Parts: sequence; C-alpha cells; structure tokens
Amino acid sequence: MKSLPAAAIASLVVVAALSQAAAAEAPYVDDRSDAASVIRSLYSAINRHEYARAWDYYGEAKPAKDFDAFVKGYEDTEKVEVETGQASEEGAAGSVYFSLPVAIRATARDGSAKVFAGCYTLRQVNAQVQEPPFNPIHIEKGELKPSSADLADALPESCGDGPAPPRRDAALEQAKAAFAATYASRCDAQAPDGAPGGTPETRTLRYHAADAAENEPEREVRLFRFFCAMSAYNETAAYYVHDDEGMRQLQFAVPELDIHYENGDSQGKVEAISIIGFQTTDLLVNSGYDEAAHSIVTHDKWRGAGDASSSGIYLFRNGKFSLVQYDVDASYDGEVNPQTVLDYNTPP
Repeated sequence: MKSLPAAAIASLVVVAALSQAAAAEAPYVDDRSDAASVIRSLYSAINRHEYARAWDYYGEAKPAKDFDAFVKGYEDTEKVEVETGQASEEGAAGSVYFSLPVAIRATARDGSAKVFAGCYTLRQVNAQVQEPPFNPIHIEKGELKPSSADLADALPESCGDGPAPPRRDAALEQAKAAFAATYASRCDAQAPDGAPGGTPETRTLRYHAADAAENEPEREVRLFRFFCAMSAYNETAAYYVHDDEGMRQLQFAVPELDIHYENGDSQGKVEAISIIGFQTTDLLVNSGYDEAAHSIVTHDKWRGAGDASSSGIYLFRNGKFSLVQYDVDASYDGEVNPQTVLDYNTPP
C-alpha cells in the first residue's frame, strides 16, 4: 500500500478537526416526545455528524439502501436548519401516524444553500402493549422537494387532505415567553375565570401612521393583556405589544400626587391635589382595552368601598399608548366624586 504524502495527511487532519469543531457547536437534541421533536433531533444528529443516531430515528423503512449510503449523502453538508409546522395525526391498527410539515435549509461546505420543503410521516406504536425492547416514535418516511422560497415561507401549511391547521402564531409565543420570563414567579398560576396563567387576551389594532401617504395600507399592532394577580378588590395585568419594531412590554406613566386634606386628615375634605412628577408602572389595576375609546383604561380602588380611587386613560394613537387623562377621588367620604387632575383628552 502506498503511503499518503505528508501534506495530504495534514490536510485530512485539518478537515477532521474542522468537522469536530462544527459538531461541537451544534446543540445536542435527543427528544422523542412528539413528531416535531423527533425531526429536530434528527437534524441535531446530522449537524453533529452523529449519523448512527440520525439513522436510528427511522423505523424499519430506512432512508437509504444502507448506512454507508446514508452517511455519504451528507458528506458535503455543513449544516441543516429546520422549521416544523403543526402535525396532524390519525390512528390505525394500534398505532398513531403523524404527518408533519417540514422545511429545511441545507448549507454545503462551500457556503451554498438550498431550501427543501414537504412532509415527514412518523409512527408511534401503542406504548401500553409493547414489550421490550421499547419502540419509540420514529420516522416512517420523509418527502422533501426543492423550494425557491425562504426557509420560513417554504414551510407547508399542512400535510395530507385535511384542513390546514392554524399557522404558528410567533408573536403570541414571544409574548407568552416574555411574560413567563418576568412574571412566572410573581403572578398567579390561574386567572379568575379558570384560564391558566400566562394565557393572554389578544387583539389586533390598526392605524395609519402620521407620516404615511394616503394610499399606504394600515399598520398593525398586536396587543396582549396578561392577568397577573387578584387581591380583595383589585386585579393587576401586564401588557405587551408586537409591531414592526418587535415585541416589548408596555410601561405606563402615572402621576405622582401631592394631596392636601383639611386639617391634615385623610378622612377629611380634600383641599388640593397637585401633580409633582411622573413615575412608570408595568402593571395596571382593574384595566382593559376600550374599543370605542381606542384606549386602555384603568381604575385603581384605594379601598374596597371604592369611594377613593384613581383612574387613567391611555389613548392609542400613531401606534403608541399615551396617558391623556387622569382622575383622582382622594376623599374617603363614602361617595364617588373624582376630579380630573390631568387632561389632554378634552378639546380646549
């Protein structure tokens, strides 16, 4: 046998080192809990060059004539990115079959990339009647075809002849993740209506930008209201919006008040209320979106009787929410008699 030149051996060592480095950077995912997780695990294995693991995600019907041919099919692949849709399922003969929309972008070692899209069929044999060795959910087949679309746009809406499942609501998922990251340990696990915590009320607001031309289409803002907590007479909520600038939590301006009572007694007559500054709050009390007024309104009871309170109106205009009115009932007199201390809402 002829020995390889030293330069060739050095080149092979470099290639092997680069492949090991690329594999180390790809995250390790091995999850067979549902159809989408299996497909993500498959491409995790391919990205890490763990081809035996990738081969094992298939059932008896393998994707190539043998393992060597399977490995050779990925010899020029640097990495694969994957998007999955919502799986449909159908039971048959002691098994559940899943049809999963999938799109991938395969990048070659020379930097070129191609997008493929289609469907994977996966099978879960009834786990309750199996005997060892256990047969987890596995891939039956995959049918992907070249696509000229971008990765996200190439993802099919559905697989099979049934109705298309709802598209993944990325903005909703981002809002729920943002709320959970900040409030999971601070807010109640369940809303008063029994809904699980972290499930928001959602609505879409439309507007014409102030600097937009007349023929420009309306812009959209998604508004998410998350219940946080309920006390004896007040309920708090957090708000998030998603627009062209991305996802962000709303912060609300609140006047800082200097209240003077007759004889210094808070139970007595109110002599004067002055605004001495502004603060911000991330949670509004007893609040909601008023469609007719195009505003978020809030009403904070200072005690259960509701005779002392503060209320704000945050008007939606030009894609933003602004404090335009603030009313205060500072007297604990058993009567509801607020006075307006800030008003940008009433025409002069």
